[in-house]
Amino acid sequence: MPDATTNGAPMIEVHNLSKWYGTTEALRQVSFNVQKGEILGFLGPNGAGKTTTMRILTGYMPPSSGTARVAGYDVFYDSIEVRKRIGYLPETVPLYPEMTVWDYLDFCARLRGVSDRDAAIDRVMEMTSIGERADMHIGKLSKGFRQRVGIAQALVHNPEVLILDEPTIGLDPKQIIEIRNLIKSLAGDHTIILSTHILPEVSQTCSRVLIINDGVIVAEDTPERLSARLRGAEHIHLQVAHPAPEIPSTLEKVQGVLGVRAKDNGVYEIEMNLGTDRRAEIAALVVQRGWGLLELRPLSLSLEEVFLKLTTTEEMPQ
Repeated sequence: MPDATTNGAPMIEVHNLSKWYGTTEALRQVSFNVQKGEILGFLGPNGAGKTTTMRILTGYMPPSSGTARVAGYDVFYDSIEVRKRIGYLPETVPLYPEMTVWDYLDFCARLRGVSDRDAAIDRVMEMTSIGERADMHIGKLSKGFRQRVGIAQALVHNPEVLILDEPTIGLDPKQIIEIRNLIKSLAGDHTIILSTHILPEVSQTCSRVLIINDGVIVAEDTPERLSARLRGAEHIHLQVAHPAPEIPSTLEKVQGVLGVRAKDNGVYEIEMNLGTDRRAEIAALVVQRGWGLLELRPLSLSLEEVFLKLTTTEEMPQ
């Protein structure tokens, strides 16, 4: 079968995926797509179905019903072809402490059928900044460097798809920034699913968020759009140098503005109809009236607030 992505199809297609463990339904009719080159943040509380979904996508276990395709190949019927195209970093990295970093990566490259193993190992060690530890035994590495080795093994065969489960766990702040930058640099050449409990990780790395709860997809959008949909309206932060009593009533006359609430220090919160953007008109009006425009920006719920709302309520506003 030819690579389905050559005709514009999504790199990952999941349709009505369900998984039963005895009488427990871990996934219920889960459907989503991931486009080629996209970084998708996959969020959910413990037991929500994230790990089950990733295990199905990587060919580790079959679904009870539904289909999943990677690069046009069915994860059940074409499991070997799917595995060739996926690099997987599980939450517990499968490392051999008695092996050196180089030997371990060479072992992984041989398993993956990489032709020029030396070049591949040099490439991933440079990408993950572990070259200086090439001759060290993995058991003597810090947790952060072991995590880097895990990312390197997921990249050694240059896969089209990366599935990363908690990729920055155990890293110090400097290493976290470096790994985030690495993941972002891989977008475009690789399609990435990033599963994490660290919510800032998603907002700083991913272009889209998928939230699963109790085996069901409860939201799928950008963090900004999720925030607006949960509020039911767009919110704008306005700060002026010269506050005036007439500002709220004047701005409320702008088309699409539902209300204006004055706060301290010349700050106003403007509520507008969902899907409405009148920032240019508001800015022009503030300047024209001489109120002194200092700041004008969208005001969103934090990703933490979005996550908590979606995993404690059953329905998502449309």
